[in-house]
Amino acid sequence: MEKNEKYAVVTGASSGIGWHICKELALKGYSIIAVSNQPLQLHDLKSSLEKDYDTRVETFDTDLVPEDAAQQVFNFCKEKNLTVEVLVNDAGMFFFGEVTKIDYYRVKSILSLHILTPALLCRLFGEQMAVNGKGYILNLSSITAVMPYPGISLYAPTKAFMRHFSRALRSELKLDNINVTCLMPGATDTSLYNTGNINASLLKKLGIMKKPEAVAKAGVRALFRGRAVCIPGLVNKISVLLVPLIPRFIIEVITARTGAIRKRK
Repeated sequence: MEKNEKYAVVTGASSGIGWHICKELALKGYSIIAVSNQPLQLHDLKSSLEKDYDTRVETFDTDLVPEDAAQQVFNFCKEKNLTVEVLVNDAGMFFFGEVTKIDYYRVKSILSLHILTPALLCRLFGEQMAVNGKGYILNLSSITAVMPYPGISLYAPTKAFMRHFSRALRSELKLDNINVTCLMPGATDTSLYNTGNINASLLKKLGIMKKPEAVAKAGVRALFRGRAVCIPGLVNKISVLLVPLIPRFIIEVITARTGAIRKRK
């Protein structure tokens, strides 16, 4: 197996959307640098891609929460002399709860994982792409970026950052022949969400929940077509337009009645 010259870094590569993005990029002839903190799944991904797509896969088992995580990923690629043409910021986490009741480390983790590390990865690899005169960056946001609701008061705003950051970065890097695309999926059938309490089959039939492979395919296609934003699924596209129009008091009434967030005295 010959070593491909084109490499793609994919964070959160060991499962869900990230796993399928690796497959889509392998189909396009890219060698993969798969980054995750799940070594067993990374090994399975490497074996699968090298067998099915005859591509080279480098794996980097690391925690992306620490402040120097982005630098560690960049150093890994530099030390191996790998020319990165594609960067995919997919790594993420999700939990539901009231901010003051969430463990302090989990708060720090989601802020680092969704804001600090991906922004620094864009900084480091973006500069390298500019020198090389070509590059692609795919940043994962979410349709919750337009939903600053109770219970996801950390998750949604971090995704809003990625949405706006990607748009601004796109304008900055366009002159360097680098395309930046923001992928904004809705509910996706992955381990990120606890699907044990919902009817996933029904949601998928209704178009509310998408398969990760469909989201990955849509995102990669949008990236190489030079699109600024990709929102897979008609229901999600409509949601992004209509949900922000819901009056704030309605959200507060629903929250109070369902007891999703404790009412304060």
